[in-house]
Amino acid sequence: MNIELFSKNALVGAATQGIGAGIALELAKCGANVTVMARNEAKLKNIVSSLPIVGPHQKHRYLVADFSNFEAYRTIISEYFSSHSIDILINNTNGPEPGPALDKKVDDYQKAFDLLFKTVCETTLLALPHMIKQKHGRIINVSSLSVKEPIHNLSLSNSIRSAVIAWAKTLSIEVAQHQVTVNNILTGYFDTERIQNLIRHESQQTGKSQDEIKKARENKIPMKRLGRTEEYGHLAAFLASDYSAYLTGASIPLDGGLNNTY
Repeated sequence: MNIELFSKNALVGAATQGIGAGIALELAKCGANVTVMARNEAKLKNIVSSLPIVGPHQKHRYLVADFSNFEAYRTIISEYFSSHSIDILINNTNGPEPGPALDKKVDDYQKAFDLLFKTVCETTLLALPHMIKQKHGRIINVSSLSVKEPIHNLSLSNSIRSAVIAWAKTLSIEVAQHQVTVNNILTGYFDTERIQNLIRHESQQTGKSQDEIKKARENKIPMKRLGRTEEYGHLAAFLASDYSAYLTGASIPLDGGLNNTY
Protein backbone atom coordinates (compact mmCIF):
# COMPACT_ATOMS: atom_id res chain seq x y z
CA MET A 1 0.00 0.00 0.00
CA ASN A 2 1.50 3.29 -1.11
CA ILE A 3 -0.32 6.35 0.20
CA GLU A 4 -0.19 9.30 -2.17
CA LEU A 5 -1.73 12.66 -1.28
CA PHE A 6 -0.32 14.73 -4.12
CA SER A 7 -2.37 17.86 -4.93
CA LYS A 8 -4.30 17.48 -1.66
CA ASN A 9 -4.36 20.47 0.69
CA ALA A 10 -4.23 19.75 4.42
CA LEU A 11 -4.71 21.96 7.46
CA VAL A 12 -3.19 20.62 10.70
CA GLY A 13 -3.90 22.21 14.07
CA ALA A 14 -1.43 22.47 16.96
CA ALA A 15 1.29 21.33 14.62
CA THR A 16 4.46 22.84 16.09
CA GLN A 17 5.12 19.86 18.34
CA GLY A 18 3.93 16.46 19.46
CA ILE A 19 1.14 14.67 17.65
CA GLY A 20 0.28 17.60 15.39
CA ALA A 21 3.86 17.82 14.14
CA GLY A 22 3.95 14.05 13.62
CA ILE A 23 0.81 14.18 11.49
CA ALA A 24 2.05 17.16 9.46
CA LEU A 25 5.32 15.37 8.73
CA GLU A 26 3.64 12.20 7.51
CA LEU A 27 1.12 14.04 5.33
CA ALA A 28 3.98 15.98 3.76
CA LYS A 29 5.90 12.74 3.12
CA CYS A 30 2.84 11.47 1.26
CA GLY A 31 2.82 14.54 -0.99
CA ALA A 32 0.17 16.78 0.56
CA ASN A 33 0.46 20.55 0.67
CA VAL A 34 0.43 21.11 4.43
CA THR A 35 -0.61 24.25 6.28
CA VAL A 36 0.39 24.04 9.94
CA MET A 37 -1.52 26.10 12.48
CA ALA A 38 -0.56 27.21 16.00
CA ARG A 39 0.03 30.39 17.99
CA ASN A 40 3.86 30.56 17.92
CA GLU A 41 5.05 31.95 14.60
CA ALA A 42 8.72 31.17 15.17
CA LYS A 43 7.93 27.52 15.84
CA LEU A 44 5.62 27.41 12.85
CA LYS A 45 8.37 28.68 10.57
CA ASN A 46 10.70 25.99 11.90
CA ILE A 47 8.16 23.27 11.25
CA VAL A 48 7.42 24.48 7.72
CA SER A 49 11.14 24.53 6.91
CA SER A 50 11.51 20.95 8.17
CA LEU A 51 8.62 19.44 6.18
CA PRO A 52 9.79 17.43 3.17
CA ILE A 53 9.04 18.33 -0.43
CA VAL A 54 8.44 15.14 -2.39
CA GLY A 55 6.43 16.48 -5.35
CA PRO A 56 7.13 19.10 -8.03
CA HIS A 57 4.29 21.44 -7.04
CA GLN A 58 4.19 20.74 -3.31
CA LYS A 59 4.24 23.74 -0.99
CA HIS A 60 3.86 24.13 2.77
CA ARG A 61 2.55 27.15 4.68
CA TYR A 62 1.67 28.23 8.18
CA LEU A 63 -1.21 30.04 9.87
CA VAL A 64 -0.81 31.85 13.19
CA ALA A 65 -3.87 31.25 15.38
CA ASP A 66 -4.47 30.91 19.11
CA PHE A 67 -7.07 28.24 19.95
CA SER A 68 -7.47 29.58 23.50
CA ASN A 69 -9.01 32.87 22.28
CA PHE A 70 -12.08 31.74 20.38
CA GLU A 71 -13.29 35.09 19.04
CA ALA A 72 -9.85 35.95 17.70
CA TYR A 73 -9.54 32.43 16.32
CA ARG A 74 -12.90 32.71 14.60
CA THR A 75 -11.78 35.88 12.81
CA ILE A 76 -8.49 34.34 11.65
CA ILE A 77 -9.94 31.04 10.48
CA SER A 78 -12.79 32.77 8.65
CA GLU A 79 -10.30 34.96 6.81
CA TYR A 80 -8.26 31.90 5.91
CA PHE A 81 -11.19 30.04 4.39
CA SER A 82 -12.30 33.11 2.47
CA SER A 83 -9.33 32.55 0.16
CA HIS A 84 -8.34 28.91 0.74
CA SER A 85 -9.94 25.50 0.49
CA ILE A 86 -8.72 22.22 1.94
CA ASP A 87 -9.23 18.52 1.31
CA ILE A 88 -7.93 17.22 4.65
CA LEU A 89 -8.69 18.76 8.02
CA ILE A 90 -6.87 17.63 11.15
CA ASN A 91 -8.72 19.03 14.17
CA ASN A 92 -6.13 19.12 16.91
CA THR A 93 -5.65 21.60 19.75
CA ASN A 94 -3.62 21.90 22.90
CA GLY A 95 -5.37 20.30 25.88
CA PRO A 96 -7.01 22.17 28.77
CA GLU A 97 -5.48 22.36 32.23
CA PRO A 98 -5.58 19.13 34.25
CA GLY A 99 -7.36 18.86 37.58
CA PRO A 100 -10.20 17.02 39.35
CA ALA A 101 -13.87 17.87 38.87
CA LEU A 102 -14.24 19.30 42.38
CA ASP A 103 -11.57 21.91 41.67
CA LYS A 104 -13.16 23.19 38.46
CA LYS A 105 -15.69 26.00 38.13
CA VAL A 106 -18.36 26.52 35.47
CA ASP A 107 -16.14 29.11 33.78
CA ASP A 108 -13.38 26.51 33.45
CA TYR A 109 -15.73 24.25 31.51
CA GLN A 110 -16.77 27.14 29.28
CA LYS A 111 -13.13 27.86 28.43
CA ALA A 112 -12.53 24.19 27.72
CA PHE A 113 -15.67 24.10 25.53
CA ASP A 114 -14.39 27.07 23.52
CA LEU A 115 -10.97 25.42 23.16
CA LEU A 116 -11.93 21.85 22.37
CA PHE A 117 -15.42 22.04 20.86
CA LYS A 118 -16.11 25.45 19.34
CA THR A 119 -12.80 25.65 17.46
CA VAL A 120 -13.37 22.18 16.00
CA CYS A 121 -16.95 22.97 15.03
CA GLU A 122 -16.10 26.37 13.52
CA THR A 123 -13.18 25.06 11.46
CA THR A 124 -15.05 22.02 10.23
CA LEU A 125 -18.13 23.97 9.14
CA LEU A 126 -15.91 26.36 7.18
CA ALA A 127 -14.04 23.50 5.50
CA LEU A 128 -17.12 21.49 4.55
CA PRO A 129 -18.65 23.55 1.67
CA HIS A 130 -15.64 22.90 -0.58
CA MET A 131 -15.49 19.23 0.41
CA ILE A 132 -19.18 18.75 -0.27
CA LYS A 133 -18.95 20.55 -3.62
CA GLN A 134 -16.06 18.41 -4.82
CA LYS A 135 -17.58 15.22 -3.37
CA HIS A 136 -14.45 14.41 -1.42
CA GLY A 137 -13.07 15.34 1.97
CA ARG A 138 -11.40 14.00 5.07
CA ILE A 139 -12.04 15.30 8.58
CA ILE A 140 -9.92 13.72 11.31
CA ASN A 141 -10.36 14.65 14.95
CA VAL A 142 -7.52 14.09 17.39
CA SER A 143 -9.26 12.94 20.55
CA SER A 144 -8.52 10.81 23.61
CA LEU A 145 -9.20 7.45 25.20
CA SER A 146 -11.00 9.44 27.89
CA VAL A 147 -14.16 9.32 25.77
CA LYS A 148 -14.26 5.58 26.49
CA GLU A 149 -13.28 5.79 30.14
CA PRO A 150 -12.59 9.08 31.99
CA ILE A 151 -8.94 9.61 32.87
CA HIS A 152 -8.10 10.63 36.43
CA ASN A 153 -7.38 14.34 36.93
CA LEU A 154 -8.55 15.36 33.45
CA SER A 155 -12.12 16.43 34.19
CA LEU A 156 -12.22 19.20 31.56
CA SER A 157 -10.81 17.06 28.76
CA ASN A 158 -12.96 14.07 29.74
CA SER A 159 -16.15 16.14 29.50
CA ILE A 160 -15.65 18.17 26.35
CA ARG A 161 -13.94 15.57 24.20
CA SER A 162 -16.94 13.29 24.66
CA ALA A 163 -19.15 16.04 23.24
CA VAL A 164 -16.87 16.35 20.19
CA ILE A 165 -17.11 12.62 19.51
CA ALA A 166 -20.92 12.66 19.66
CA TRP A 167 -21.06 15.68 17.35
CA ALA A 168 -18.59 14.10 14.92
CA LYS A 169 -20.61 10.89 14.72
CA THR A 170 -23.75 12.90 13.98
CA LEU A 171 -21.94 14.92 11.33
CA SER A 172 -20.43 11.82 9.71
CA ILE A 173 -23.92 10.48 8.96
CA GLU A 174 -25.06 13.75 7.43
CA VAL A 175 -22.08 14.26 5.09
CA ALA A 176 -21.50 10.63 4.09
CA GLN A 177 -23.67 11.05 0.98
CA HIS A 178 -21.16 13.66 -0.22
CA GLN A 179 -18.24 11.21 0.12
CA VAL A 180 -16.82 13.22 3.03
CA THR A 181 -15.57 11.10 5.92
CA VAL A 182 -15.36 12.08 9.58
CA ASN A 183 -13.25 9.94 11.89
CA ASN A 184 -11.70 10.24 15.34
CA ILE A 185 -8.43 8.96 16.72
CA LEU A 186 -8.57 8.10 20.41
CA THR A 187 -5.12 8.92 21.69
CA GLY A 188 -3.36 6.81 24.28
CA TYR A 189 -0.06 7.70 25.93
CA PHE A 190 2.36 9.23 23.43
CA ASP A 191 5.85 10.59 23.98
CA THR A 192 4.95 14.27 23.65
CA GLU A 193 5.35 17.55 25.49
CA ARG A 194 1.75 17.22 26.68
CA ILE A 195 2.40 13.92 28.45
CA GLN A 196 5.54 15.34 30.04
CA ASN A 197 3.52 18.29 31.38
CA LEU A 198 0.92 15.93 32.83
CA ILE A 199 3.63 13.85 34.44
CA ARG A 200 5.20 16.96 36.00
CA HIS A 201 1.79 18.06 37.29
CA GLU A 202 1.17 14.63 38.85
CA SER A 203 4.64 14.65 40.38
CA GLN A 204 3.97 18.00 42.06
CA GLN A 205 0.65 16.73 43.40
CA THR A 206 1.81 13.34 44.67
CA GLY A 207 5.47 13.83 45.50
CA LYS A 208 6.40 10.88 43.29
CA SER A 209 9.30 11.25 40.89
CA GLN A 210 8.59 11.91 37.23
CA ASP A 211 10.48 8.74 36.26
CA GLU A 212 8.31 6.70 38.62
CA ILE A 213 5.11 8.15 37.18
CA LYS A 214 6.27 7.62 33.59
CA LYS A 215 7.23 4.02 34.30
CA ALA A 216 3.85 3.37 35.91
CA ARG A 217 2.10 4.67 32.80
CA GLU A 218 4.25 2.52 30.54
CA ASN A 219 3.52 -0.56 32.64
CA LYS A 220 -0.22 -0.07 32.11
CA ILE A 221 0.29 -0.32 28.35
CA PRO A 222 0.44 -3.88 26.99
CA MET A 223 3.27 -2.82 24.67
CA LYS A 224 5.16 -1.39 27.69
CA ARG A 225 6.13 1.84 25.94
CA LEU A 226 4.79 5.24 24.94
CA GLY A 227 3.64 5.74 21.38
CA ARG A 228 5.75 7.60 18.85
CA THR A 229 4.37 10.58 16.97
CA GLU A 230 5.31 9.09 13.60
CA GLU A 231 3.06 6.13 14.43
CA TYR A 232 0.22 8.59 14.90
CA GLY A 233 1.07 10.17 11.56
CA HIS A 234 0.80 6.80 9.81
CA LEU A 235 -2.81 6.31 10.92
CA ALA A 236 -3.73 9.90 10.09
CA ALA A 237 -2.27 9.53 6.59
CA PHE A 238 -4.30 6.36 6.02
CA LEU A 239 -7.50 8.10 7.16
CA ALA A 240 -6.67 11.02 4.84
CA SER A 241 -6.18 8.74 1.83
CA ASP A 242 -8.49 7.08 -0.67
CA TYR A 243 -7.85 3.76 1.06
CA SER A 244 -10.19 4.88 3.85
CA ALA A 245 -12.99 6.07 1.55
CA TYR A 246 -15.56 3.67 3.07
CA LEU A 247 -14.56 4.29 6.69
CA THR A 248 -16.49 7.02 8.47
CA GLY A 249 -17.98 7.74 11.87
CA ALA A 250 -15.29 5.62 13.53
CA SER A 251 -13.41 6.28 16.76
CA ILE A 252 -10.16 4.36 16.52
CA PRO A 253 -8.05 3.74 19.65
CA LEU A 254 -4.33 4.25 19.07
CA ASP A 255 -2.90 3.19 22.38
CA GLY A 256 -0.63 0.14 22.29
CA GLY A 257 -3.52 -2.02 23.52
CA LEU A 258 -4.35 0.10 26.57
CA ASN A 259 -8.03 0.45 25.65
CA ASN A 260 -8.45 -3.32 25.86
CA THR A 261 -7.35 -3.34 29.51
CA TYR A 262 -10.19 -1.14 30.77
